[in-house]
Amino acid sequence: MSASPTLRVGMIGHAFMGAMHSHAWRTAPRFFDLPLTPELAVIAGRDPQSTAAAAAKYGWAESSTNWRELIERDDIDLIDICTPGDTHREIALAALRAGKHVLCEKPLANSVAEAEEMTAAAEEAQARGVYSMCGFSYRRTPALTLAKQLVDEGRIGTIRQVRAQYLQDWLSDENAPMTWRLDKTKSGSGSLGDIGAHIIDAAQFVTGSDIAGVSALLETFVTRRPLAGAKVGLGGSGDLAGEYADVTVDDAALFTARFENNAVGIFEATRFALGRKNAIRLEINGTLGSLAFDFEDMNVLEFFDATLPAHVQGFQRILVTEPEHPYTANWWPAGHGLGYEHGFTHQVVDLVRAIGSETAPTPSFRDALGVQRVLQAVETSAAANSAFTAL
Repeated sequence: MSASPTLRVGMIGHAFMGAMHSHAWRTAPRFFDLPLTPELAVIAGRDPQSTAAAAAKYGWAESSTNWRELIERDDIDLIDICTPGDTHREIALAALRAGKHVLCEKPLANSVAEAEEMTAAAEEAQARGVYSMCGFSYRRTPALTLAKQLVDEGRIGTIRQVRAQYLQDWLSDENAPMTWRLDKTKSGSGSLGDIGAHIIDAAQFVTGSDIAGVSALLETFVTRRPLAGAKVGLGGSGDLAGEYADVTVDDAALFTARFENNAVGIFEATRFALGRKNAIRLEINGTLGSLAFDFEDMNVLEFFDATLPAHVQGFQRILVTEPEHPYTANWWPAGHGLGYEHGFTHQVVDLVRAIGSETAPTPSFRDALGVQRVLQAVETSAAANSAFTAL
C-alpha cells in the first residue's frame, strides 16, 4: 500500500496555540487514516533563537523569522496562523493569494471589515481549489458534536432557550502582568473575542441557527496592569513610572441574544470567575428535551428526554467515549476519556480530509465572519447601554 501524498505545513506563531497545533499536526496521521500526510515543514516566529528552539521541541524540520518568505515558498502547501488577531488579515490574504490552504485561529480578525475582506479572498481562492478554515476547535469535542447530532435528529424538538458560559480565572489577580490579550490593538477585544467567540460559535453550531440580535454589557475590572517584569509598588496604586500599561479591552462580557429560529439565549464570558479554569457550559432547552455540557467534564453530555413517562424522567449522563460516538473510535477503549488537545487533532483530521476530497471545510471563513458580526454587535450594544436604569 503506497503512502499518501504529503501536505507540507508552514506554521506562523509558536506560543500556546503554536504548541497545541504542532501536537495536532503530529498526532492526526498516527490515529486517523488521512488522504494526505501532514509534514511539519517550517515554523516561523520573530526571534531566531526561540523559534529554532520551538522547531526542535515540537518537531518542525525548519524555522524561519520571515513569514512572507515562508508563504512564497513553492514547497509549502498550507499556512497555519497561530498569531495575535491583529496579524491574521495580512497573513491570510497573502497566503490565499499565493495559493496556500489556510487554517486561521479564532477569532478570524479584529474587525468585521477585516473578516469580510478575508472571507471574500477565501471564497475567491476556493474557486481555484484553495481551502480555508477557522479554528473553533471546541466544535470537535465529541460530546458537543454529539449534541449537534441529537439536535439535528430532532431529539429535543424546537429549541426555545440557550445558555452559554465561558468561565476562567487566570486574570483575577489585579497584579498579573499585562499581555497582548489585554491590548485592543492586538487582540480586538478581551474576554468577548478571546473566549466569548467560542461559545458564540458553539451555540450556533449545535443549534444550527445564527444569532440575529443582542443586548449587551461589557465590564473592565482592572484598568491598569504592570508590565512583565515590573515591580509592583506597596500601598496606593502601586504605579511606577513607565511600568504600567492601560487595559483597553473588556474583562467580562454578558449579553442576551435572539436566534434566527426565535430561540432566546444568554451568554457570559469572563476571565475573573475565581475557581473556574476552563468552564465552557452550554445548555439548550427544547420542546421535547434538553442538552447540557460543561467542558470541565468534557467527556460527558447530559440529555433530558421529556417524551419519557414522568416517573422515569431525569437528566441522562452520557459518557461520550463509545466507538459509535464522534471521533472516539480512533482513540482508546470505551470509558477512557479524551482531553483538550484532542479537539485540535480532530480539527486537523477534518481539514485534511476536506482538502483531500476537494470539499469546503467548516467552520469556513464565512462562518467565522458571522461570529465576528456578533462580537461587533455586542460591543455596539454595550456602548449604547452604558447606563443602567435607576431604581
